[in-house]
Amino acid sequence: MLRRQQAEAVVAARKIIVHAAVSMIEMALKDLSEKKVIELDEERKAAMVGNLLVVLCGDTEAKPVINTGTLYQ
Repeated sequence: MLRRQQAEAVVAARKIIVHAAVSMIEMALKDLSEKKVIELDEERKAAMVGNLLVVLCGDTEAKPVINTGTLYQ
């Protein structure tokens, strides 16, 4: 019974974390667009969203990676 309660608590916490992460990403994309900081095509938006979800939803510290290439090779 305790494992089930722990699992339910983990799932509930993850739902909150994902919801908050999605809200932050929506806000970031909106702000970048409104302030004309950068224009992203759909492929780059998808890459940014994926990267931010990994960082915001992950349970370990993010490790920076330097990308020397491009999405369009």
